Formats: sequence, structure tokens, C-alpha cells
Amino acid sequence: MTESTSDAEPAPPRWLRLLARLPLPALHALGTLAGWLLWYLPTAQRTRTRLHLSRCFPDWGRRRRRRVGRRSLVHLGRAFAESALLWFGPADRVRRLVRRVEGESLWREALAAGRGVVLMTPHLGSWELAGLYCADRAPITSLYKPQKGSLDAVIKRGRERFGARLVPSTGGGVRALLRTLRAGESVGILPDQDPPRGSGEFAPLFGIVAHTPVLPGRLVTRAGAPALFVVAERLPRGRGFALRFERAPEAMADPDPAVAATALNEGLERLVRRLPEQYYWSYARYRRRPPGERGDWYRH
Repeated sequence: MTESTSDAEPAPPRWLRLLARLPLPALHALGTLAGWLLWYLPTAQRTRTRLHLSRCFPDWGRRRRRRVGRRSLVHLGRAFAESALLWFGPADRVRRLVRRVEGESLWREALAAGRGVVLMTPHLGSWELAGLYCADRAPITSLYKPQKGSLDAVIKRGRERFGARLVPSTGGGVRALLRTLRAGESVGILPDQDPPRGSGEFAPLFGIVAHTPVLPGRLVTRAGAPALFVVAERLPRGRGFALRFERAPEAMADPDPAVAATALNEGLERLVRRLPEQYYWSYARYRRRPPGERGDWYRH
């Protein structure tokens, strides 16, 4: 698949184009500096990261939680810095960053069956690289949340550069995903966000109930499509990325949304436990609380 461009699309800001020329180790060095600042300054990212790790891993020692938390913010900084290269750097350079891939045959076999595939990429490792890799190999329609101002055009252009089609997280976007699956193609979803009220189910995640998207389970059930996780692990010293495809829990196909949401979170938890330092712990994942529970969870 060739790189997709359009003359009608605005050019990315000059500073992004300059960053895109840097090698990955240099970008990761910049991201590391940003992550250290987020950790050592009194930021909301540090507060939420420390709170999440203390509640999700109460059996860990304080030193281990601090180490994982600090490295998590470093990886968050690297994720933002590397986006310049992934979205606007030379296409061949981006492709060469993928050092190894495991489990891609699961995706190929599912596509060959003609039922479409639900590809779920959590905020773990380089989720941007995972999306680009999949778009470069087969048609994919991905759900995204439109952003305000000029940032929306930058993100959309970057994520669509290898041919992905982005649709907004609206009713029309969901219908487009279903049509895509019924045509035997792939759809891409970030499965670990706090969805809008009425679009989620409360299910345990690391022993704490979290407002969990029901859309992945509904897509699997309605389209009869299998679900796979795909994660791009960030390798040390800017050496690139290692991708892994693996099956999601079978219970995600359960028609009961609570059962499907619980299965989704079980799969997410399994992935994160393997690579906790590369997870987006500073995201306010537990912001929305069940009825009857106080809504100021992040103030304690």
C-alpha cells in the first residue's frame, strides 16, 4: 500500500516537520526529558499515575511503583515525540522501525474467512505505530475522537497517511464500522478509554470497576467478527518496535454487555501486566464512577 496524500490537506506545522527529520533515538531523548519533567514537577499526570499504581498494584512495594510510574511518564513523552516521525517522516523510515512481528497470521486467517476483524490497540507502547502498520497492509477503518482546532487536521492526516480511513466517534462512525466489518475488512478501536455516559458498562479492571466501552463487544456480536489485540512494544535505545497480535477473550462475543466488557478488561489487564512501564497510567481511566459511588475519586 502506498502513502496517502491530498493536496487539499493543510501542511503540518513547520516544527513538526523539523522533528520528523530527527532519528528515533533523538526523539526518544526529547521524550525522556519531557517525561522526567512530568514526574518531578507537581503535574496532574504524576498525581494520576501514582494514584493508579497504588490502587491497581497494592501488593507492589513503594519503590517498584515509583520506578514503573516514572518510566510510564517517560514512555508517554516518547509516544508524543515519536508521533512527528511516525506521522510525517519518510515512509520507508517508518516501515523500517518495525523490527519483528508476532501473530500476524491470526489477522490474515481472520481476514481470509471474510468476516472482518476488530483490531483493538490499547494505550500501550506505540499505539500510533500499531495503527500505521495495520493500515499499510490491509484496508482499515478506525474510530477516533475529533479534536478542537488545527490539531484535528494534523492527527487525521498523520493517522491516515498509509491509507487508513478515520471515522468520528458518533453514531454515523459506528455504522461505518459495521459496514466495514460486513465487507470483510478490519476496523480499529482504542478499547481502554472512558466512553460517554450511556456507551459503557462498569466492569472490573485491576480489581477496580471502570466504565468500559461496550462498542467492541457489540461489533463482535453484530458482525460475527473475531477480535484481536495488537500492541507495538517500544524497544530500548530507540531501536524501533516489536508488534504482537493476539486473540481477545472469547467471552467478548457474549450478548450480555457486562460479560463482554469484563472479558475485554481481562484481556487488557493481561497485556498491561506484561508491559506496565509502557502503559498510559496518567489517563483518568476511573473518572466515571458507578451510581451511588462518590464522583471525586481523583481527589483522594
